[in-house]
Parts: sequence; C-alpha cells; structure tokens
Amino acid sequence: MTNRISRRQFLTATSAFAAMSATPLWAEAPMESLRPTARSADFIKKIQPDAAELIAKANLNGAVGFSVADMSTGDLLESHNGAVGLPPASVAKSLTACYALQALGPGFQFETQVMATGGVIDGTVQGDLILIGGGDPTLDSDGLALLAADMAAAGITGVQGGFKIWRGPYPYLRGIDPGQPDHVGYNPAVSGLNLNFNRVHFEWRKAGADYAISMDARTGTHRPKVTMARMGVVSRSAPVYTYADVGGRDDWTVARGALGQGGSRWLPVRKPGLYAGEVFQTFALAHGVRLGPPELIDARPEGEIVATLQSAPLRIILRDMLKWSTNLTAEMVGLTATLARTQTPPKSLAESAEQMNAWGRETLGLTSMAFVDHSGLGEASRISPQDMMSGLRQLRLRLGIKPLLKSFAMRDDQRRVIEDHPLDVHAKTGTLNFVSGLAGFVDLPDGTELVFAIFAADLERRAKLTKAQRERPDGGAAWNVRAKTLQQALIERWGVVHAS
Repeated sequence: MTNRISRRQFLTATSAFAAMSATPLWAEAPMESLRPTARSADFIKKIQPDAAELIAKANLNGAVGFSVADMSTGDLLESHNGAVGLPPASVAKSLTACYALQALGPGFQFETQVMATGGVIDGTVQGDLILIGGGDPTLDSDGLALLAADMAAAGITGVQGGFKIWRGPYPYLRGIDPGQPDHVGYNPAVSGLNLNFNRVHFEWRKAGADYAISMDARTGTHRPKVTMARMGVVSRSAPVYTYADVGGRDDWTVARGALGQGGSRWLPVRKPGLYAGEVFQTFALAHGVRLGPPELIDARPEGEIVATLQSAPLRIILRDMLKWSTNLTAEMVGLTATLARTQTPPKSLAESAEQMNAWGRETLGLTSMAFVDHSGLGEASRISPQDMMSGLRQLRLRLGIKPLLKSFAMRDDQRRVIEDHPLDVHAKTGTLNFVSGLAGFVDLPDGTELVFAIFAADLERRAKLTKAQRERPDGGAAWNVRAKTLQQALIERWGVVHAS
C-alpha cells in the first residue's frame, strides 16, 4: 500500500540521517557524480500520511477515535476524537483484569468444593452431598473428574440423602447480553458454578436418511454425555436454531437443511448448575458413588468439606482470558472482584460493572468509563480513547498489565503476518459487529515505548441488524478488515513520526 512505510524504510530511517551528517564536506566539486543518498529520518517523517487521510481511506463510516502517548513521560503525542466515548468491545477486558488483580491479588484461586451434611458413617453420607460453586470460570470436565476422584479417595461410598447444587454468592444470568442470538457460544449463562465455559458440544453425522446426534461435555480427556441439553432436527429452512426452556432442560432444535453430512459446534448452556451437576454425577458413578438427580438450592448449608478443587492462580487465568478473550472469564473475575471490594454479592452484571466504573474513576481518573458488564459484550458500554490509553499507562506502572497482553501481529496487504516487523505491539483487541478496538503498547526500534487506544464504531449500521443477523452480518467481515487495516496504519505512522 502506498501510504505505509516499508520495513526497509522504517529500519533505515533513523540511521540514514546520521550517515548523511557524517559525510565530509568537499572543498571542491567532486570529479564524479555521487550515488543517491538514503532519505533522512526527517524526510521519512514528512511523507507520512496524516491520521485524517488514513481514517478517510478506511471508509468505516460512524466514528473513529484514538489517542497515543509516550509511555515514559505520559505526554500526549496525537489524538483524534480522543474524548468521545465509544464501545470498547473486548478491549474492556484489559481494565477488568486490573480491577480483579487489585481486588483479589495475582495469587488468588477459585475453589469448587464437595460438602457432606449430616456426617459420614462407614463411607455413607447421612445427609445430602452438595456440589458448591466458587465462581471458577475455568472449571472443566477434567476438573470435575478430579474432584469426584478426590471425593472417593476421602472415603465416600454412598449418600443417604439427595444431591444438591449451590452456585455460591453470585447472580445467575441466562446470558451475558440479551441482545445476542440464542445459539452463540460466546454468550453463555453466568453462574457461580460453571463448566466448560458454560458450553455443550453438539455433534452430528448423516446416518442414512436421518442424523446421529450427540450432546456432551467434552474435553481432551473426557466426553461425558449429557441429557439436560437436547437437540431435535426439524425440517425447516429458517431459523437455523431455536431454544426453549422445557422441563428444566435446554431444549434445542436445528434446521435439517443446515446440517449437511456432518459437523459440530459449541452451544451455550443456560442451566450451568444442572449441567455441572449431571457431569459430576457421571464421574461419581465411575467411582461407585451413586447420586440422585442434581437439585439447586438457594443457601449454603452446614457440613463437612470432603473434597476441594483449586483453579490456577488469578494471574494465569487473566493471561489466558486476555489471549482467548473469554467472556465468561471476564464476567466471573469481575463479579468476584466486586464481591471482594464491597463484601456484598452483586445482583447483576450492570451493578458489578458500576462498581468497576467507580474504581476506574476513583483510582485512575477515568471520567468517561461507563461499562455495563466486564467483558465488553454489551454494546452500551462506553469509554473514550484518551481514558483507555491513560488507564493502561497507569496500570502498566502499577500492576504490570503489559506482560499479560498478547503480542499483536502486524500484517501485509494480503493479511499475512510479517514475522520481522520492526514494531513490537502488545495489545488487547475488541470486536463486535461494526465495532472494533485495539489498545496497548508499541515498542519502537529506538527504545521508545508508546501507549495507545483506537476505537471505531458504526453504531447506526449496527442498530439496524436484527437479532438473527448478529452472528454473521452482511458486510461485517469486510468492515472489520478495514478497521484492522486502519489500526495497523496508525501504529506504523506513530512508529515513524514519534520515534526519538
């Protein structure tokens, strides 16, 4: 692209001027023509397109805003609509991570427990067996298998009473954002007891004139079947999926014409407590412990803890959350941080998010921060590029956020990764339909470090989408590519213009 600095120009820009300055002065005209001299760093800077030209070329409509500063001094280097509040999408997770780090500490671990009530006599629980959720967003089927094995190793062989589920002091929500399509796996239920990111694996294959279907809670090691989520194949053209809460189950249907010869996908779970309970029931039976059907309870009973499973330390969970952008993880660490901060269980994501907004205002001076959740999935969240940039700079100094952010690959005109690009970028991406964000840090070859935030949003076009269109809207992928191209063009511009 003609408006980008090539890698060769970038790498030679700062050295060229020094080479020219070191050239000796001639007393007389030289006898032979001199070879063309490399363009100086100042010349390279002068030919850079300005930000307005790059934004116009991106043709994103809607609003574009950015702010970039020198990391070491905090001096604002360039800004465009820097004070305008825009949706951060998943860039919000970078602030959520720091909110959780400050409230809980990097070594914090979630705990999932098994409790026996009424005492244990000769291996038999005299009362109920309780599976207790501790908010762990990373609990998977492998973890429940270990928990069941630990319960059996503790000597539990049977249960006189029932099998109960307590989801902990967390709100239950059917989904993170009610505006999303029912079947998208990135919008699962939220609960104090979660499993496999609250997703169930749906697989199908053609079997004669019909389909063989399975619903399971698979990991790389285990594939326990589940009955609390079921699927029916229906002859229709649209919609592809439907969902209903029927008899305490997640009841799905899928259009026969959409299935082809076979395939699989993850579907969201709307009843995660019962989902985890059924899977634990399967693993307990493998150890000879027969449990009744799981039943939700509203309060934690008194009893003896017979098995405990701890999560990885929070810093590891947050690193993975920022790498994979897992929405459930963001919501659970945010809710847990609010619980620790206020000592009162939040009743909703919005209530917890407002506590995080207050933290941003009080701790970081982020006056525009107005999030409605912790993941950025809710389109009503707002923050200005300047506040996001300022927040990241402060959190880089206070909590070391930069090492938790993944490396952002720079790409060529065909979107292929440039392995030897001179700029080293660590950032958090954010993507919704017709919303794109990127915020983080850029290390320049001369040692300069920049901190930045870039947001773009065509909210008018987004508002016209129906709920069914929100998984793959027409024009959405092309818009997103243009937004990412603009982000890289701005970063490359800053890399040259603002080098020392």
